[in-house]
Amino acid sequence: MRLLIIGTLEGHMTAAGQIALKRGAKVASADSLDAALTNLRSGQGADLIMIDVRMNIGTLVAQLEQERIHVPVVACGIEGTSADAAAKAIKEGAQEYIPLPPDPDLIAAVLEAVVQEDNAIIHRDPATKQVLSLADQIAPSDASVLITGESGTGKEVMARYLHMKSRRATGPFVAVNCAAIPENLLESELFGHEKGAFSGAIARRIGKFEEANEGTLLLDEISEMDLRLQAKLLRAIQEREIDRVGGSKPVKVNVRILATSNRNMDEAIKDGKFREDLYFRLNVVNIQLPSLKERPQDIALLADHFTKKYAELNGVAERPLTKAAIAKLETHPWPGNVRELENTMHRAILLAHGDEIGEEAILLTGAPTTASSQSAPPAETSVPQPATADAGSVGHVDDAGEEDDQNFVGRTVADVERQLIIDTLDHCFGNRTHAANILGISIRTLRNKLKQYSDDGFAIPEPGAGQ
Repeated sequence: MRLLIIGTLEGHMTAAGQIALKRGAKVASADSLDAALTNLRSGQGADLIMIDVRMNIGTLVAQLEQERIHVPVVACGIEGTSADAAAKAIKEGAQEYIPLPPDPDLIAAVLEAVVQEDNAIIHRDPATKQVLSLADQIAPSDASVLITGESGTGKEVMARYLHMKSRRATGPFVAVNCAAIPENLLESELFGHEKGAFSGAIARRIGKFEEANEGTLLLDEISEMDLRLQAKLLRAIQEREIDRVGGSKPVKVNVRILATSNRNMDEAIKDGKFREDLYFRLNVVNIQLPSLKERPQDIALLADHFTKKYAELNGVAERPLTKAAIAKLETHPWPGNVRELENTMHRAILLAHGDEIGEEAILLTGAPTTASSQSAPPAETSVPQPATADAGSVGHVDDAGEEDDQNFVGRTVADVERQLIIDTLDHCFGNRTHAANILGISIRTLRNKLKQYSDDGFAIPEPGAGQ
């Protein structure tokens, strides 16, 4: 994980960097926004930015967006920094605000929550062991690998696993989501551009191929790439050189290519949506990841892993799953695979009460939603109530221990969604990143929802509220 620190804050940022180094991060620093942007444009890259809250965070975030440099920003300020400064930083685009001097556990939590870099593959099932055996065998080579499987099976996790097991493990691992970047921008994202190459190209920008030099480049959801760009990608792989947009000469690169897809590639080729010659270049080795229902012995093990992970992340006590809860998990079809299981256990950590996680805390996709299937929120959690008549508490338990008559019946989906989002945010003391992880939505989606609720007159927990 690569951390870029902007500013000093009387040496506290350096201390934060030292903590990150001990946690395995590679740390670079810059004294100004211009120096930081030069660093990023040059291909050094970053997975996370920590910036002095006194700097112009809005300008940085806007510039990153304009230049399509996708990296989360965390604002930092020394104790005594006004709440207004922290709120302003969040409003301007920082994902989080953390106080300094740095707390090692808090720094570690931010690194994990924002970057979510976890290379471990938790397994017990023979189907998973068979896949890992193949991965271990081919990882040390430089062969291109096509990783296929349903959405949520962990294709990027497998790609990171291959990188860490390869001879390039000390080099960069760079991922590009081919489905998330518009066609007209993906070429520049991959190959870079020269200053003035097109409107908005205000400086030379090193592309992902050069950024991944001597390391590994992951082309995520490669099947979504436009045919025209597929031809240029094929040439880059064959010739081991790329042409920056607006450039006058080719640039040599040395990268290992990994690619993922959740589509049937044979059908894509037959339909004329994917080049057969590029497919053969990428598919030197194919790793087909099994769906979660095809690796049933991993379900309980993964569930236990995720409960421990999110108990620590949310600062709550670890609790074991009851036999009934495990049985409920093991009989679910898991259409969303491991990603769905992770989100389910994250929610269960918040919804469970008592010394164990019971089946009532396991809310499953497609399961009937009834009052009896809802777990009460922890007694210490404060539930903010919007100032409108339809704002009921979901599954609330009063002081006498009796359940409210209110449940989901008769309420709109939007009403239930709003209450869930606000309750989750309140539980996380206003921490947007943690709440988004629990809810299984992006931080951008969460912010858009919160803005809508605020505009509608609902009370939104501020970062640090309740602490």
